[in-house]
Amino acid sequence: MARSTEPRPYRRGPARHLWPSPARPLTWRAARRASGDYGVPGMPSWREIDWPAHTRSAPIDGDPVNYVDLGGPGRPVVFVHGLGGSWQNWLENLPAIAAAGHRAVALDLPGFGASAMPEGGLSIPGFARTVDALCAHLGLGPVALVGNSMGGFTAAETAIRHPERVERLVLVDAAGITTTEIGRNALAERFAKALLSRNRSSPEAARRMLTRPGYTALGMGLVARYPTLLRRDLLAEQLLSVGAPGFMPALEAILRYDVAERLEEVACPTLVVQGTHDLLVPLGDAHEFERRIPQAMTLILEDTGHVPMLERPPTFNRALLEFLDQDVSPQHPTAQASPLLAAAAEHGGSA
Repeated sequence: MARSTEPRPYRRGPARHLWPSPARPLTWRAARRASGDYGVPGMPSWREIDWPAHTRSAPIDGDPVNYVDLGGPGRPVVFVHGLGGSWQNWLENLPAIAAAGHRAVALDLPGFGASAMPEGGLSIPGFARTVDALCAHLGLGPVALVGNSMGGFTAAETAIRHPERVERLVLVDAAGITTTEIGRNALAERFAKALLSRNRSSPEAARRMLTRPGYTALGMGLVARYPTLLRRDLLAEQLLSVGAPGFMPALEAILRYDVAERLEEVACPTLVVQGTHDLLVPLGDAHEFERRIPQAMTLILEDTGHVPMLERPPTFNRALLEFLDQDVSPQHPTAQASPLLAAAAEHGGSA
């Protein structure tokens, strides 16, 4: 992947308080300038796995929580999806992690996917309790916790509230920094809710946008830099939680909860992964996570949006496996053998 000039961390001027990311949406024709590794699938292929055979349900706080479990003898790696997502957000990553010998687990958070909407409502601490309780139910012990967007917010909260549970933390374009600032600004909050809640009618209606490139770019352009380069069946799997009952309550929870001042309590080695052109989470948030978390390093992926694990699966999977298998904390930066993580160990490296 070619190295390029890094974009601004935040939007400039008064608009920064309305929408902090300086990234701009692209038309579908812009995909012609993407690098050749954008959208390349991960291996082994998720299409070759009998997913129903690995799908389970666990009673957590009296409600069923849906999850997939690709059992393995190595370190348990638990994946947490973002707002409007489901465990299928990790389709391109679960097989690679399991093939490397780790136990790969991904769940549907309450109110999303096939997990029930709890009567007590949704909150970031509540999501963290669910993650910890599921790990306890499965007897996982300490885990590597990987979260994207709201899932990254949840993963950080889990590491703070349940430090014995999380031995490694991976934050992928994580919410929790400027999302709180938006929640304190009434105009920005209304704008965010209006923008993020559009096209949330049903999975069937959402899938219709995949029939034409322009519709795909319009509908998926908030999350992927070049959505038309991602395979249609993969995109269809990402739409299974469209219209989920947890969407608006979870968005409210994101905007209302503040974790920034407690990030220094994260006691485990942390890898912060960020796409340079994320429309939802600005690049500056990744640097802020790195600054606040004591044992953190940042891996910046060029020309990438909000979901690097789907946009650049081979690169993401390689970085994740290297982070899991090496002692890469700043106190013991033995990541020199890894071009990806050696750059990250220098604080703010790019791939």
